[in-house]
Amino acid sequence: MQWRRLAKFHRETLHGRERRLAAIGGELKRIRECAGLPQSVAEETEALMKRYFDLMAGFPPEVVAVAVLWTAAKAAGVPRPLEDFLKCSRAEERRVRRVAWRLKEVMKLGRSSIEDYVKTLAARVNLPASVIKAAVDILERNRRVLAGKNPWVSAAAALWLASLKRLGLLKALAEAAGTTPVSIRKAAGRMKV
Repeated sequence: MQWRRLAKFHRETLHGRERRLAAIGGELKRIRECAGLPQSVAEETEALMKRYFDLMAGFPPEVVAVAVLWTAAKAAGVPRPLEDFLKCSRAEERRVRRVAWRLKEVMKLGRSSIEDYVKTLAARVNLPASVIKAAVDILERNRRVLAGKNPWVSAAAALWLASLKRLGLLKALAEAAGTTPVSIRKAAGRMKV
C-alpha cells in the first residue's frame, strides 16, 4: 500500500517536462502494443523523442506519440499506414500529419537547419549578408519560442526584423516563404529583437 502512495507522490511532484515525457511515454507504449510494432521501432522512437522533443512542444501527448511512432516505423523500415496508429489513439489525423511533417523536415535538414531556411529566403529576395547574420542571431536568441513553429515563417520573420521591418520586403518575404504577411507579423511579434 505504501508503494502506491509513493508512486502517487512521485507522479504529482514531476516537473512539466518530466510530466510531459511520462505522458508521451505511456501513450507510446500503449499505441505500440496496440499496433503490434517490433522492438526496432521502439528503439527508433526513443531516439527521435530524445533528439526532437522540443520540436513537438505544444502538441498533446497522443498526437506526438502517433506522429513519432508513424515516423519511427518508416525510419526503421517497417512502414505502416497512419490509420493503423489512429485506430489505437484519439489523436486528430490533421494534427498528427502536421507534427510528422515537421519531424520529417527537421530530420531531413538537420537540427541547425533554420540557418538554411534564412539563407534560402534571403537569396530569393536578394538580401545582403549582414541582414542574414542579424536574422540568424535573432533566431538563435528566440530558439525556445520558435520550437515547433513553421521554419519558413520563422525565418521570414527574422529576416523582416533584421531588415528593420521594411513594408515592401514583408510582402516579398511572404511570397518567397509561401505564407502570408500576417503570419510573418505574428511570428515577429513573438520574437525578442
